[in-house]
Amino acid sequence: MENKQHPISDLMTTTMQKIREMVDANTVIGTPIQAEGVTIIPVSKVSCGFASGGSDFTTKNQKPEADNSFGGGSGAGINVMPVAFLIVKADSVRLLPVAPPAGSTVDRVVEMVPEVIDKVTGFIEKQQDRAEERDRETF
Repeated sequence: MENKQHPISDLMTTTMQKIREMVDANTVIGTPIQAEGVTIIPVSKVSCGFASGGSDFTTKNQKPEADNSFGGGSGAGINVMPVAFLIVKADSVRLLPVAPPAGSTVDRVVEMVPEVIDKVTGFIEKQQDRAEERDRETF
């Protein structure tokens, strides 16, 4: 008996080869850009989704010894989002993040929490310092 490869295998192999061609290390760490003694290297986040499926079925006029017919399909989606830039200048390297704007009110509040905590902490410390000064002046 002959060992034949199923058509779904070819379908998946072709799709994965195409994805591999589109997404490689150069997509995540981009091509360096040179400008006036500074090198800028883009850094991106890549997300992929892939689906494939198929089915064997018989046809009306199919001979009993013939292989079943095959129908299938596949699809993929890729999202490339810039995350940061590496800035190389002389002996220093800095990471400059690219923060997307907050999408909802909840996201904005979450982004502001560290800043609000710093302000509240600063306010409390000032109040404590003033109370200590008053206590020293009283005695």
